[in-house]
Amino acid sequence: MPEVAAETLESDYLVVGAGTAGMAFTDALLAHSDATVTIVDRRHAPGGHWVDAYPYVRLHQPSAFYGVNSVPLGRDARDVAGTNAGYYELAGADEIRDYFAKVMHGRFLPTGRVRYFPSSEYVGEGRFVSRLANVSRTVRARKVVDARYVEGEIPATSPPPFEVAAGVRCVAAGGIARVEDRPERFVVIGAGKTALDACVWLLEQGVPASAIRWIKAREARWVNRRFQQPHALLPDFYGGAAMQIEAMAQAASTRDLFDRLEAEEYFLRVDPAVAPTMFRGAVISEGELRLLRRIEDVVRLGHVRRIERDEIVLDGGRVPTSDRTVHVHCAARGLSRPPLRPIFEPGRVTVQPFQWGFVSFQFALLGFLEATIESDAEKNRLCQPIAYWDVDTDYLTAFRATLVNQQAWAAHPAIASWARSTRLNPMTGVELLRDDPSVADSRERIRRFAAGAVSNLARLVEEGGPGPGRDGSREA
Repeated sequence: MPEVAAETLESDYLVVGAGTAGMAFTDALLAHSDATVTIVDRRHAPGGHWVDAYPYVRLHQPSAFYGVNSVPLGRDARDVAGTNAGYYELAGADEIRDYFAKVMHGRFLPTGRVRYFPSSEYVGEGRFVSRLANVSRTVRARKVVDARYVEGEIPATSPPPFEVAAGVRCVAAGGIARVEDRPERFVVIGAGKTALDACVWLLEQGVPASAIRWIKAREARWVNRRFQQPHALLPDFYGGAAMQIEAMAQAASTRDLFDRLEAEEYFLRVDPAVAPTMFRGAVISEGELRLLRRIEDVVRLGHVRRIERDEIVLDGGRVPTSDRTVHVHCAARGLSRPPLRPIFEPGRVTVQPFQWGFVSFQFALLGFLEATIESDAEKNRLCQPIAYWDVDTDYLTAFRATLVNQQAWAAHPAIASWARSTRLNPMTGVELLRDDPSVADSRERIRRFAAGAVSNLARLVEEGGPGPGRDGSREA
């Protein structure tokens, strides 16, 4: 091999990762400073995990809440058919990939302040190497922004976490869209959103529910999309926030809290008879729920360990299979839960969640804070990191952090102004509906119960303990 060509670049920021986190951060930084940015990503195009996503995947939440602040995603239209009918549109994988490409090439690069290096591997100390050419570059930057720290694993790019015997038909979730012959059965392996999407898509294609077996190591709890809507349906969103805060202030235990919110249909579960042990915060519609309840062949014998030609071996037993069955691998770690560290440090920004849900809003806020507040200590006070959610108590921790952070932001005029104006904040626009009776009622409930919710959540988290699954265990 010829000697590696080396180049040294100057930039205020080196952003590692061109997914939602890196792009939302960079967009806010550009809008509120004159900083220069170099973006490095190992994938060939911007968009993070969406570059590898299965073809039928859509956002959990409306497009209005996703992406970067300066470039709207979607048309703010409501779907008229399918399991999302009546709710605001959910962008699919192709639309999201196209969106991030337009942000990069139509918004970032024309500023002259951004350089972008796809297909490049960051190796540390400001240095990255091309994955295609024998080229190495070093960026002398004021700060490195690590947008990969909590990057998860997805089935499309992760091998199955179980053995697969020769001759067994096993594909990742996207593979079922490319099956050319008609299998007798599909076995969907996984308990998370990928598995749910695979089951829904098969049913929507006309596959009989009797031809689907769903293997779950855990039972998941889901958020009802009815309470995650913008614009004309924002009163329902605001009502859902009030519903949660009131329940959090009054609940005698974690179980009581979830019982209250399930009774209000804020939270959903596919099988009401099985207690959930997993909570990743994924959002589904009641239409999807009705489809999923058609599947009666559900196996709950722990994790899959091995698939043989004629049987599937699990932690707690065996079930038969055949060579006319397609096994759909939807089992991956999902969201990552590395050790927490301060988000803002000298020379470094480590992107991590610091409130419940709405990742684009969170990561854009980090970019705004970096651009407008000098002190790392002050920025960290306003955004204390939390782990991504996996079990019920994680939801309590995340929501309490949200309430505490929002109180701090409200006392900071610049942040409060930015939060009211960004399209990524789901609460943007609620003031325009102040004369709506339901909005007024929700506002009063939030005012009355917010302080009690903060204190009671601390007690519930302490009593609830860490719970199962906090080791980042895989979905299946």
